[in-house]
Amino acid sequence: MTPSRDISRLLEIMAALRTPRTGCPWDLEQNFATIAPYTLEEAYEVADAIQRHDLHDLCDELGDLLLQVVFHARMAEEQKAFDFGDVVTAVTHKMIRRHPHVFGDAQARSAGDVKGQWDRIKAEEKAERAAKRGGAVEEQKGALAGIPVALPALPRAQKLQEKASKVGFDWNDPLAVLAKIKEEADEVAEAIAAGQRIHAQEEIGDLLFAVVNLARHMGGDAESSLRGTNQKFERRFAWIEQALEKQGKTPQSSTLAEMDALWDAAKVAERKAAE
Repeated sequence: MTPSRDISRLLEIMAALRTPRTGCPWDLEQNFATIAPYTLEEAYEVADAIQRHDLHDLCDELGDLLLQVVFHARMAEEQKAFDFGDVVTAVTHKMIRRHPHVFGDAQARSAGDVKGQWDRIKAEEKAERAAKRGGAVEEQKGALAGIPVALPALPRAQKLQEKASKVGFDWNDPLAVLAKIKEEADEVAEAIAAGQRIHAQEEIGDLLFAVVNLARHMGGDAESSLRGTNQKFERRFAWIEQALEKQGKTPQSSTLAEMDALWDAAKVAERKAAE
């Protein structure tokens, strides 16, 4: 079997992998639950390639993510639930319906108008799905409805805050959010001083939630900010290790003061390189 640009070849490959007796033993053992973690992992690898501005890797990672969609669709087809064609039909129908300003007669003057229109149509679709179920499945209600519980904590916190903001539960000034962060940090300090480890963990959660809020108010998101800081930490720590190696040392044989001084040197080196 040869590679191809045609999606049908990928579908053929997945069908072959899932064919009993002649397929791949590992692929045949999988189900929706066992594949779900790989789906999340591939999505994160796509985000990582974007963060690194590596378009070559992005191409590969998008292919891996597409494979996850094909894998899930194949398992559903085996259960006679739906197939890949149904997935494509559903998403094309959704995109056409949610963009009436492009594919219909509606008009949207700004990105904000488009977002509002998108949210309204999504709400209509959810109501239609609930009606089709005949009330057999209770839909989550309220202003915060519709946010997947399985989302990672940072992006889920941001989505919760965004939904609350739409009904007026929000600060209007980033400095007010910063003041809340300081308040939460003080509460963490109080819990630590009192030796209340469990309570301190709860307060740390409140602190993180407030930091996510500040990132949102500044037009960004905490997940991307933290990813950037993780990369920066890795880069600077590698600089420390290289500097110590030149001295015939390792981090284990060095003091915190020595490594801290090298950390500051790494920061200076980065600034000079950026000039």
